[in-house]
Amino acid sequence: MELEPGLSAEEVIADLGDKVKPLLASELIGLSNLSPDELKLLDKLWVTIEPKRRRQVVYRLVELAEDNFELNFDDIFRYCLKDGDSEIKCKAIEGLWESEEPSLVNPLIELLEQDRSADVQAMAASALGNFAILAEQEKLRSCHKAKICQALFDIIDDQNRTIEVRRRALEAAAPLSLPEVSEAIRQAYQSHNPEFKISAIYAMGRNCDPAWLPILLKELASADAEIRYEAVVACGELGREGAVAPATRLVNDPDTDVRLAAIQALGKIGGSEAKNCLEECLYNTSETVRETARQALAELEAWENPLSVV
Repeated sequence: MELEPGLSAEEVIADLGDKVKPLLASELIGLSNLSPDELKLLDKLWVTIEPKRRRQVVYRLVELAEDNFELNFDDIFRYCLKDGDSEIKCKAIEGLWESEEPSLVNPLIELLEQDRSADVQAMAASALGNFAILAEQEKLRSCHKAKICQALFDIIDDQNRTIEVRRRALEAAAPLSLPEVSEAIRQAYQSHNPEFKISAIYAMGRNCDPAWLPILLKELASADAEIRYEAVVACGELGREGAVAPATRLVNDPDTDVRLAAIQALGKIGGSEAKNCLEECLYNTSETVRETARQALAELEAWENPLSVV
């Protein structure tokens, strides 16, 4: 459904400060693609709005952007990265999640290194993981890649940071094909911290190095459902047929999340054995399993026949 704003951007901005007025989607879309002058107007008003109302505004803008890709509130989200409220900053990072704009690298690093909130640090680290992928694909300048690597490695090694922040930094650095990354993943896996071990298994999948496969295959038999889940997801990311047989066994795992992850992994790995297993899942008594299998088969067939019309 197309929405048409009934107010000008200036009027919508002015109404943001009135906590009595509802935040209507039909009006908030007027904040998309603000001009420099309109952003200055927002800047003057924003600091006068109480935090609860500011949170509501940012949450609504993120929802609107997710529902309609034509809307662009990136300039507002970037502005909110400097807000004094940690919840607003976290939500603003979420709003910028799809952005590949290199100018975001420095602000995210600054939040990771200097923000007082561990939640903001963790979100900034995760967001930098998207740019680590771009760097690995050589879609970023080498200077940006160097900054990202340095920032993430510093956090991984910083014992004064929370485990959550260090985990997110490890996961973010995982796509980078560097010896330091492999060593960091190995150390995390061998640590005595179960949360770090889980992040290491997740990072193995993001790292896409087939050398991790023996570890992942071993962890598919773990007594811990969360570890089995992350291991089978990582196997799907590696896409090695050697993981098909053990993954098919997890299709009947007692944990629902593990079962569904195994089905999805088989769709990514492919091959005749994986396809046969997925076709059998189409007759499962669970509708969720059947639907997940249908989606996995569609993905598998799309890879096998990339020119086919769905």
